[in-house]
Amino acid sequence: MKRFFLLLFVLIIVGQNVAWAQSDEKEGNNSFAMYAKTADFKHLENAKKFSDNAYKERRDSVAYKNNLLRALVYSALAVADSNRTLKYTRDPIEEAKFALAKLDDEQLNYENDAQITYIHRKLGNAHLILGRRALNNNKYDEAYSHLKQVDTLSKGDINVKHNLSVLASQLDKPEEAILYYQAYLENKGTTDADDVLILANLYNKADNQNERLNTLLTGSDSYPDNKDILFQIINIYAANGSYDAVVPLIEHAIRLEPENVELNYLAGYTYEVTGNRKQAEQYYKTTLELDDNNYNANFELGLLYLGDFVDDTTASEKQELAEKYLLKANEIDPNSLNALRSLAILFNESGDTIQYERVSNQLNQNTFN
Repeated sequence: MKRFFLLLFVLIIVGQNVAWAQSDEKEGNNSFAMYAKTADFKHLENAKKFSDNAYKERRDSVAYKNNLLRALVYSALAVADSNRTLKYTRDPIEEAKFALAKLDDEQLNYENDAQITYIHRKLGNAHLILGRRALNNNKYDEAYSHLKQVDTLSKGDINVKHNLSVLASQLDKPEEAILYYQAYLENKGTTDADDVLILANLYNKADNQNERLNTLLTGSDSYPDNKDILFQIINIYAANGSYDAVVPLIEHAIRLEPENVELNYLAGYTYEVTGNRKQAEQYYKTTLELDDNNYNANFELGLLYLGDFVDDTTASEKQELAEKYLLKANEIDPNSLNALRSLAILFNESGDTIQYERVSNQLNQNTFN
């Protein structure tokens, strides 16, 4: 009989503990519901107290309802109490993640999908707050880490991919920067000219020139009159020596910016390389009309006339023009070996021994200095 009463007493005590835990969980949910309705922080503080009480025993920490409540409360605290005015055993973000990790019942998770989505969103917002603070303090690694958490936890609800791309680029992570920017554009749904240029620049930083060019070419199809896109394409082709590819683009580029000195010179050089002497001559002259002290245009135009004169040494007009432009190039840059060598050829072919000796002496001095 004595053992019976003892067992009964134990069952009563245990039953009371379970009832209290259930009551705390229930009261905690009621307080949290009031907070969700009113946004009054005191209700959230009460929900924390009830959740803490319902989480004291080891067996409490495995109960699904207790973990769900705890994750709800602490994820909300992570945002609402971003300055951590309350006392915590550990940070609300970590507390919420710890409880969230214990929600491993697929069926119950399905039934509580809205609450779990809320938890993820709040945790994402909490990391977003910390990420912004880190950015304001120029702590880019820390900011990057927080924003990656935002991206993962919010499941796309909070679009931070643009900022992640910028940070990844700053932190010399070009491949990650590209992936985040591509994801940003996918979420955005549209791509403007600035997006094209940013993505092309990211490919350039990653030293992926093929994708850089492909991005610019695709962008040019959509924005044919965008000078920045067009000029980058032209510069890439010119840098690679692909002047045949420059020819179909250069006239349009000059129409967009007719007084661009470098563009006009490039047009002249492009036509010269691809065998269109007449157009080359015209664009070199246009370049000099815009800037008569342009060394390259003077030198290349002088070379054209020098070539004509070498082919026909009786062509005095070509001789005079070659001398005019090559001497101007030499005047602009007296140390240019190319201009001096070209003048030496010109004076040697024309039989001007005095000028030839002068230029040869200057050439020798520059070579051995």
